[in-house]
Amino acid sequence: MRADREFVYGAAAGLAGDLLLGDPRRGHPVAAFGRAASRVERALWRNHRGWGALHTAVCAGGAVAAAALLGRALRGRPAASVALNAAATWAVVGGTSLGREARTIGGALAAGDVDAARERLPHLCGRDPHSLDEQQIARAVVESVAENTSDAVVGALVWGALAGVPGLVGFRAVNTLDAMVGHKSPRYRRFGWASARVDDVAGWPGARLTAALAVLAGEDARGAVRSWRNDAKKHPSPNAGPVEAAFAGALGVRLGGTLSYGGRVEHRPVLNSGGRPVEFGDIERAVRLSRRVGWLTLATCAAGRVAGHALRARRAGKGRG
Repeated sequence: MRADREFVYGAAAGLAGDLLLGDPRRGHPVAAFGRAASRVERALWRNHRGWGALHTAVCAGGAVAAAALLGRALRGRPAASVALNAAATWAVVGGTSLGREARTIGGALAAGDVDAARERLPHLCGRDPHSLDEQQIARAVVESVAENTSDAVVGALVWGALAGVPGLVGFRAVNTLDAMVGHKSPRYRRFGWASARVDDVAGWPGARLTAALAVLAGEDARGAVRSWRNDAKKHPSPNAGPVEAAFAGALGVRLGGTLSYGGRVEHRPVLNSGGRPVEFGDIERAVRLSRRVGWLTLATCAAGRVAGHALRARRAGKGRG
């Protein structure tokens, strides 16, 4: 039970730290991991899936092993273990920075400064902003808030609940590798395959929990369920689909459609086709929904840890009997 309390107290403190402090401007642990992964990539890169799998194993496996060794070293020291859980949670979640970037773009749109919004959009997502109008920028921001609620908050907390600090660190490592090499560019189509597939697997539970909590925390539960059920599978991403569809229904807006990444145009299916077009005011609504989902995730993970401990104790009692 002590390990469960250490995770719950630490995760709550880490999430509160993110709320109050956001990400540091310099010296972020995730950025340090990214630099290390880039050095490993330079040493291992070959246009081959096997070398890409080795890159993923070395980088993600090394991060998990380091977290596990540190956790083992602090075993039996509750205060230090809580502090480690808090620091790891603060390092891997990014809900506050996500909301801050989204609101900055929303503020520019509200002021009528579309050029400033275009300039800021790459800080939030990888789309080409130059050809986007106000409505398309607002839609891109809402879609990014939805997807990153799962990637930057919920998924990390779920894996923290399942595997402690190694789970937190491992999820962020895999998600970071996917962002670095998992995209379908000529250089990474083969090399980044392993990172992309592992990220899909790691993101699966968090994406479904994000969608479910968007139903509970959103303004239109029926609309969120309907959009999730009808449209999630239309999305090319197995994890972004449920999240974006549920957010679209919860907010009553229409997401999806034509977009451009790195000069490559994609025509994605429309999510929640009965909704209205996204407006800049919907960015703030999406950020607030994301925040509610994050705190509900913490409560869900804490309850899951407590219930899991109770179930293990009950089984142990029956075994002794």
